Amino acid sequence: MSRHRLISRRSYRIWMGVNAVLLLLFSGGVLYFTVGDGFRSTQAEARSMQTPDPTESAKLAAKIPTKQQVMNPHGIYFGLSTPQAPWSDSEIDGISAKAGMRPDLLEYFVNWTEDFRAQAVVQAYRQGTVPAITWEPWSGLQNGTSQPAYALARIIDGKYDGYITRFASAVRDQKWPIVLRFGHEMNGDWYPWSESKSGNQHGEYVRAWRHVHDLFDQVGADNVIWVWSPNITRPVPSVALKPLYPGDKYVDWVGMVGYAADEQTTATQTFQDTIQQFRTFTHKRILITETGAGPGKNQSTWTTSLFNWLKSRTDIVGFVWFEYDHEATGTKDWRFTVNQDTLDAFRSGITKIRVARPIER
Repeated sequence: MSRHRLISRRSYRIWMGVNAVLLLLFSGGVLYFTVGDGFRSTQAEARSMQTPDPTESAKLAAKIPTKQQVMNPHGIYFGLSTPQAPWSDSEIDGISAKAGMRPDLLEYFVNWTEDFRAQAVVQAYRQGTVPAITWEPWSGLQNGTSQPAYALARIIDGKYDGYITRFASAVRDQKWPIVLRFGHEMNGDWYPWSESKSGNQHGEYVRAWRHVHDLFDQVGADNVIWVWSPNITRPVPSVALKPLYPGDKYVDWVGMVGYAADEQTTATQTFQDTIQQFRTFTHKRILITETGAGPGKNQSTWTTSLFNWLKSRTDIVGFVWFEYDHEATGTKDWRFTVNQDTLDAFRSGITKIRVARPIER
C-alpha cells in the first residue's frame, strides 16, 4: 500500500485523479499509490552511497544478528516506514526523538526495475534496525494497476529468472539477514500481481511465489526472512486467504497490512477477523507490515488500544507504523506525530511493550 520510489510529484498528482484510485479509496487499499522514489532525498542518498569507513564497517559487522536471532527476538519489533527510509539518518533520528524510542526495523520499497542495493541494508543496520524490503513485481504506479508484462504466468514461466537470480545472488553475497515482503496485498485488486489483474489466473500467485522462493534457494540466499503479507480482510471480505498462501515451507512470517477505519476504536476490530482466517491454515508468527490510524476522534484511542493489544499477544513479532503525511499518501495523515493526543498515546504505549532490540547501536 505504501512506498517511496522515483516518480515525480506532478505525475503523482495526475495519477491521483484516475478512477482506480477512487476505487481503491472506497475499497480500503488507501496507500498503494505512494509508490515513487521521489520521496527519497537525493542528498541523503548521495551521502549514504559513499564508501563506508572500513573500521566502521568491521565494527558494524560484529553486531549483525543471525537470521535465527532476527526471527526470534526477545520482544516486539517497532518498525517504521518513512519517505526517506533507510537513507536519511536525520529523518529517523527526528521521529525517534518524538516517539521517545528508536525503531529496530525499517521498511522500504523496491520494484522490479531496480536491483538490490547492499548499501541500503548497511544503512539500515547502521541505524540499529533490521532492513525489511517490500519487493514489488511491477514497473511502478505510472504504468497502471494492471501490467501484463509482469503477469504471474510470465514469472512462473521464467521470463524474469535472470533478474530474480541476480537479485537473489546479491542478497546472498551481502550476507546479512533481510526481511523480504514479496507481492504484498495480493488479496486486493489494486496491484498488478492480484489474481484479478494483468490476465492472472486463480492459483498463479502461489505458483509465482514458490518459483521466486526456489530461485533464492538455488543460489543459496538463505539469509532471507520471507513475509507473506495480505491486506486485512475488511475491505475484501469475499477473497479467501488460504488459496493465496504458499505454504509454511515457503513462509517464515505471516504479514498483515491494516489501518484503522474511522469508526474503529480498537486494534482487535482491525485485525482479529484476519488473524482468525490465518489460524485455519498456519500458526506462523505475525508481522503487521503496515499500520496507522487516520485523523479523527478515534485516532489516539485506537493508538492506545494497539499497544495494549500487542502486549496481550505472543504471536505478534512486530509492527510497522506508516509514518507518512497526507501530501505523500494523497489520502490521510497516518503519522503518530500528527497531533499531540496521538503522539502522547504512542509515546505512552510504546513503553508498555518490550521492544526487540536485536542490534546494539
